Amino acid sequence: MPRARRRPAGQDMKGPEGKRSKTKNLGGASAQVESSSLQRTPASEDGGEALGSYWLMKSEPESRLEKGVDVKFSIEDLQAQPRQTTCWDGVRNYQARNFLRAMRLDEEAFFYHSNCRAPGIAGLVKIVKEAYPDHTQFEKNNPHYDSSSKEDNPKWSMVDVQFVRMMKRFIPLAELRAHHQAHKASGGPLKNMALFTHQRLSVQRLTREEFDFILSLEEKEPS
Repeated sequence: MPRARRRPAGQDMKGPEGKRSKTKNLGGASAQVESSSLQRTPASEDGGEALGSYWLMKSEPESRLEKGVDVKFSIEDLQAQPRQTTCWDGVRNYQARNFLRAMRLDEEAFFYHSNCRAPGIAGLVKIVKEAYPDHTQFEKNNPHYDSSSKEDNPKWSMVDVQFVRMMKRFIPLAELRAHHQAHKASGGPLKNMALFTHQRLSVQRLTREEFDFILSLEEKEPS
């Protein structure tokens, strides 16, 4: 595919936020290269708590070169794409890939800015194309090229996402962490949030309870 626009892609970096990066290319995203053999995750796997079809997807809003390619891709970059739509490519973690494969049309995800000075949730996107082979795995000059992946049996997948809206206010990581810590003691909705229990995952599943609670934070002044 032609590289007409920047897209998110890359590897998750070490750090407290569990970052995910992106790369220039036909609009896409990033993920991490930590090993996991998880297959498609059932919709009810999280300590018995029912999981909804909601997601959190990480991307880097600040410039960073990876093998000579700037992997920057912010929610503003997504807004600037044709039809405000891009492919979420570059995922190189098996669990994150399986989450991509589990996504269905019109499911919603939080667009999370990671690996930056001010990490947090910036807006909402929706899935507009279900999983298909990630072209970057076959591009030798791409940071996410995988020589072990074959075109007749591709290892890596991507989805297409479309901008829905900005959050009414940016929800910073520090605020989410404070709620997570409080909810671990009180049994609140963010007690098991993957952003803190599986920090390095660039694509994460959310429960309906987690999703709704985070949306409710838009209406509140940060404490």
